Amino acid sequence: QVQLVESGGGLVQAGGSLRLSCAASGRTFSNYAMGWFRQAPGKEREFVAAIAGSSWRGDNTSYADSVKGRFTISRDNAKNAVYLQMNSLKPEDTALYYCAGKRTPWNSDYAPSYDYWGQGTQVTVSS
Repeated sequence: QVQLVESGGGLVQAGGSLRLSCAASGRTFSNYAMGWFRQAPGKEREFVAAIAGSSWRGDNTSYADSVKGRFTISRDNAKNAVYLQMNSLKPEDTALYYCAGKRTPWNSDYAPSYDYWGQGTQVTVSS
C-alpha cells in the first residue's frame, strides 16, 4: 500500500509562487508515474501535471494547457517525493491540490488511471 501526503499549500497573492510537496511511502515509488490534480469549489477534479516513472522511455512530463509554462513537476526518487513548483499564480489556480500515483510508469492525465491519492493541500491565490 502506498500513502501520499501533500504539503506546501497556502495563501499567496496573484503573481506569487508556491512549491507543493508530496511524500510517498513504498519501495517501488521510483517506477510509479505521479501526478498532480486539483479541484476548485463547485468544479470537477482536473489534471494539472504528471511525471513518468523511471523505467518509462517516452515523454517524461505532461501539463495541462492552463499551467504550461508556469508550473513545473519534478521528483526525487531518493526521497520518495514529488514536487510541483507553481509560479505566476493566478486567482483561477485556487483549488485543493491532490497528489496521485499509479503503478504503471507512463504518465497520464486521466484521473481514474491513478491508484493512490493524497488528502490534498489547499492553495488560495488572492487578486
